[in-house]
Amino acid sequence: NRILSINPDANVTALEMFYLPENAAEIDLSSFDYIIDAIDTVSAKLELIERATALGVPIITALGCGNKLDPTRFEVTDISKTHTDPLARILRKELKKRGIMHLKVLYSSEPAMQPLVNIPQEGGRRTTPGSVPWVPPVAGFIMAGEVVKALLIEK
Repeated sequence: NRILSINPDANVTALEMFYLPENAAEIDLSSFDYIIDAIDTVSAKLELIERATALGVPIITALGCGNKLDPTRFEVTDISKTHTDPLARILRKELKKRGIMHLKVLYSSEPAMQPLVNIPQEGGRRTTPGSVPWVPPVAGFIMAGEVVKALLIEK
């Protein structure tokens, strides 16, 4: 509603769903001008990147924001230039297998803080990284700014 109050001609489609490989076909990515990926699930993130790349739709991917305190350490770069981010390491390896060598990403050069207490999760799963209230929104603002700049240059 807010977007349409600013620009009544905007084309906004709100989807109340989690993007997963199982339901990915329900979304027509070819109709997108740009994709902002903030998915936490590696399999869904890889699937979205692969589909967007195949369709030629620009995408920017958020890497690990959990266990970070300093939003000034965010950088937008190619995934090949990232360091200190375990998610980036996994994505680089998996994307290489899929023939994708370049990807615009937002990542933090800040090493992740280690939790003071490690609470065991059910089923032996790893603890989900925590986040402080100011870090993820800054990541979102930076990514939104990158998209706006890219779309303005394109026009």
